[in-house]
Amino acid sequence: MNKLVHWEIPSTDLSKSTKFYSALFGWKIQSWSETYAIFSVEGGVGGGIAKVEKMPEPGIDVYVGVDDIPAMLAKAEALGGKVEQPKTEIGGGMGFLAFFRDPCGCRIGLASEA
Repeated sequence: MNKLVHWEIPSTDLSKSTKFYSALFGWKIQSWSETYAIFSVEGGVGGGIAKVEKMPEPGIDVYVGVDDIPAMLAKAEALGGKVEQPKTEIGGGMGFLAFFRDPCGCRIGLASEA
């Protein structure tokens, strides 16, 4: 079976992004080079934060599972992010989703069962 083993978040300011995601989700992030940092997610799939000159539009949406979408959106805003889509029911008993943009403009999805 094929499974997700790594994912990347683009960033126009690597330092700002590593501080943001560490504070928001509690991820352990370590510098790999001047243009790349890696993070681990306990019980989940880790990935990287890659330095880019210009923020690309999302070609793929990545969702982080959370317990409380409104609380996480509020925390993201307090850390300099911007809510793009508030908590929205997916339908069909699939739970809820929301989107925010991090301080550098990268779009990230949140997902929850309730």
